[in-house]
Amino acid sequence: MRATGSKDFWAGLMFIAFGLGFILVARDYSMGTAVRMGPSYFPTVLGGMLVVLGLAIGGRSFVSAGARLGHFALRPVILELLSVVLFAIALEPLGLVPATLILISVGAAGGSEFNWKEVAILYVVLIVFSVAAFYYGLGLPFQLWPRFLDG
Repeated sequence: MRATGSKDFWAGLMFIAFGLGFILVARDYSMGTAVRMGPSYFPTVLGGMLVVLGLAIGGRSFVSAGARLGHFALRPVILELLSVVLFAIALEPLGLVPATLILISVGAAGGSEFNWKEVAILYVVLIVFSVAAFYYGLGLPFQLWPRFLDG
């Protein structure tokens, strides 16, 4: 059995890499304690948990035959990254509501089962939650609509 061809092996390796990356970046900050957390505390703990999760998932590939890794689809990766970049660019001039529409639409186009009805439902649910939680709940100073609509 070759573990390196398994999805579990590569997923475990990815979790370990991200976890070690978090730990590496956070090492220059003060750790603090569980009661008085410093800026390094959360990324270090999260990184440690990701490493443990990666070891568990990757270790499973050595004891059981998992699904083989298929071909790498570049289109979904590009569209997902593009959706996040476009959201970041559009957030300030357009506001949260239109920028989220861009995020959801472009991101959904990266999937193999694109359905406008599902995208519309996802958009409505996500925007209601985002406006309620971030704008009203936390009071974050997001602009909801484009400036030219403010009148």
